[in-house]
Amino acid sequence: MKEDIFDVLIYLFENYLDGDSDNYPDTSIIASELLDAGFQQPDVNKAFDWLESLAEMDSISPAISSSFRIFSQQEIAVFDLECRDFLMYLEHAGILTPGNREIAIDRAMALKDENITIDKLKWIVLMVLLSQPGDSAAFSRMEDIVYDLIPNSLH
Repeated sequence: MKEDIFDVLIYLFENYLDGDSDNYPDTSIIASELLDAGFQQPDVNKAFDWLESLAEMDSISPAISSSFRIFSQQEIAVFDLECRDFLMYLEHAGILTPGNREIAIDRAMALKDENITIDKLKWIVLMVLLSQPGDSAAFSRMEDIVYDLIPNSLH
């Protein structure tokens, strides 16, 4: 199985980012652990860069509250219809704000992966919500979606 930057990001999320601890090991220790786990140095470096860029992003506030999103040709090449619909669903469900949606789109585009699947997009949104202060309820709801804890039908 080919490991890539996305696999490194999921590993980091599940082992470090989702914890309640503020005492994380030094980056070099985490990088060594990733290399020992079989990840490649370039992918580890890219994952750290991706997370650093995410941490540097400020919340985005739309100027107009009644705006709508049109995807560019470059975004359409990366996000299939299912992914674009999923982003809109998350926004309408109150899980994503328009600003967080834009950050999620930016972070997905930064992966330079021509095939962002719905599962990858779910993880990206979860990481974006974790990085943005404030709405723990939205993070919790998204976590349920990622881990398939939401029932498929309502009774």
